[in-house]
Amino acid sequence: MRPDAILLDFGGVIADAPPQRSAPPALVLRIYNLTKGALSPGEIQRSLTTGAAKYAEWRDEDWPDELSQAEVWERFVLPGWPPAAQVPVRGAVRHLSYDWAWRDNWDLRPGIPEAVHTAYNADIPLAIVSNTLSGAAHRDFLKKTGLNPYFAVQIYSDEAGVRKPNPQMIWNATDELGVPPENCWFVGDSRRRDIACARRADVARAILMPSPRTGREPEDPTPDDTICDGHELCALIAKTL
Repeated sequence: MRPDAILLDFGGVIADAPPQRSAPPALVLRIYNLTKGALSPGEIQRSLTTGAAKYAEWRDEDWPDELSQAEVWERFVLPGWPPAAQVPVRGAVRHLSYDWAWRDNWDLRPGIPEAVHTAYNADIPLAIVSNTLSGAAHRDFLKKTGLNPYFAVQIYSDEAGVRKPNPQMIWNATDELGVPPENCWFVGDSRRRDIACARRADVARAILMPSPRTGREPEDPTPDDTICDGHELCALIAKTL
């Protein structure tokens, strides 16, 4: 059936998210300058690398709530830092989180522009539903690609205070769109986050678009459809029109 709306994950669906260093050199330098040398670049690099690993471990748990940006830094990066380094970082958490989340090598997945335009031209509303440390970074990427105007709603975990697989993420999007979740599709690249979230939210169609991380996850829950890229999503949409 024709969906009332299509909800999409960002990393792995809208854009490829190639791995990058846990401590990008530009971020290390920014913190070094911000803290006026209270820590060496090597100490900052080690704290970011260790903190990223601990944050990733925490994200793999089935937590219903998201940590605020300030909590992420306080919990995973700042412990053990001298006050002269902690204080300026606390005052710049929003900007530093943006830099940590941003990827210079983000690129739209094949066929995504075509799928977005097909849905938009058919008056099927589109929404982003994504876990992230900085929704602002994702919004700016969409502006850069020219796709931002096509998404009626964008829900990001750092702003919503919850994270997938909590179904509230999807319900936030469907509430803003004014459509029932049981008439919507959800497209994600993670079974344990996206497909599980879709099942909990009772959406009509849970669609898996595998990315490099998909193969590292358990094979449950099972999606309704598995597609390779945006071109196949476009074909699914076209069948309902």
